[in-house]
Amino acid sequence: MSKKVFAGHAVRHVRERLGLTQMDFARRLSLSPSYINQIESNQRPVTAAVLLAISRVFDLDITRFGADDLDRIVADLREALADPVFRGIEPSLQDLKNATTHAPAFAHAFLRLHGALRRLEERRAAQDDAVVSVAREVDGAAPDEARHLAPYEEVRDHFHYIDNYVDGLDRAGEERNAALDLFGRDDGVAVLVGHLRQRHDIAVEMAPADMAASSGLDAPLLAYDRHRRVAALARTLDPASRAFRLAALIARFEQSELIDRHVAEAGFRSTVAREVCRLSLQNYYAGALVLPYRRFAGLARETRHDLDRLAAMTGASLEQVCHRLSTLQRPGEKGVPFYFLKVDRAGNVIKRHSATRFQFARYGGACPVWNVHEAFEQPARLLVQVGEMPDGARYLCLARGTSKPAHRHGQRERRFALGIGCEISYAGELVHADGLDLKAAAVAPLGVNCRICPRAACPERAFPPLDRAIVVDPDRRDVVPFSVRE
Repeated sequence: MSKKVFAGHAVRHVRERLGLTQMDFARRLSLSPSYINQIESNQRPVTAAVLLAISRVFDLDITRFGADDLDRIVADLREALADPVFRGIEPSLQDLKNATTHAPAFAHAFLRLHGALRRLEERRAAQDDAVVSVAREVDGAAPDEARHLAPYEEVRDHFHYIDNYVDGLDRAGEERNAALDLFGRDDGVAVLVGHLRQRHDIAVEMAPADMAASSGLDAPLLAYDRHRRVAALARTLDPASRAFRLAALIARFEQSELIDRHVAEAGFRSTVAREVCRLSLQNYYAGALVLPYRRFAGLARETRHDLDRLAAMTGASLEQVCHRLSTLQRPGEKGVPFYFLKVDRAGNVIKRHSATRFQFARYGGACPVWNVHEAFEQPARLLVQVGEMPDGARYLCLARGTSKPAHRHGQRERRFALGIGCEISYAGELVHADGLDLKAAAVAPLGVNCRICPRAACPERAFPPLDRAIVVDPDRRDVVPFSVRE
């Protein structure tokens, strides 16, 4: 192994889940109880021989003992501790690693508590604004968006910590694709329509042109009438989106047991979070059905992850291709670990997934130096950037603008930017790195966001970091009107 793996928390979790004492666990692995005790307390690393023994004896995936999840928790803890409420409390990086390694459940509980604190503060601020607003309605019926924030955050964090990969649904989608011989077919929508008719007695039709005319709103992307057993697709959907929506509908009828089990095991705290996750899992299955794991992963390797070629050869949209690439983390068959995100013009992160160490901000916007923001200025080009995070990790960052056209007079075109990237060590597997001298290329100094970025001299800093003091010099005026104290 290239580095020592201290994974006592994972070994202890496996043992406790199996209901074994340290003595019984050690006996089944032909090891001494004292050795197991030292591993669980992180006094000794987990060797390759022990990992293989655990994998063989208990039929477990040894990749779960890697350090990536711990790195993510440590990064999330550092961001949370940058909150002003913790000012004066500055645990070292090693302290955070120790806390995460020895007590990961406590670390998750701390993050959950901090998230609740943030939401409470946001709600209080919203209420204060409402009190002083002369335009507030007397009955206070305006929706409180803050109360809907928690479930989405909870679900987003759940997928973040499982590498955005759900094995059971992924394999089920792959099997259904093979049964339908769907991959890469031009008539994919017709195949899915036929399957819904034959297997579930569900008819698919295009929504009436006047469905939304009376309300002035767009028709829903898909509307299922359970009494008539008819699914109506919006006429505005392109073929790739029609196929995806039908695949998600198939998940609802064919994968409800798997989805319900996953939701139950995730332990969400609210009904809303469970329903949000259920929809996310239906969409996950849709991606696995339309772009089956092995065939899509093989095509990705063959094309060297050429995003445009993959979209053209599979009939999927660029967004679907990027999203699917970020999920190729099947044990034993992992693809290049990518991060993926979708951003709107205001900088709001609509989607974010990562199989890498790349850290997205849990709160606030993204780093302004990141090329994903430039994609709005050059929507027709695929932008390539070498970026370095504060921890020294470098990434090949790709960005492309995309849009959803207006469908009636007066409606704005919706524009988004897609970002996808991987650690620079994988750059040779991407055609987009060809001709790029990785040793001589300019390196963009990226951060998670300005709120917690340690880069003191960044000329694009939007506001001061929360965990550091600032200095204002009345005799000096730079691009940023303050300096950050190291």
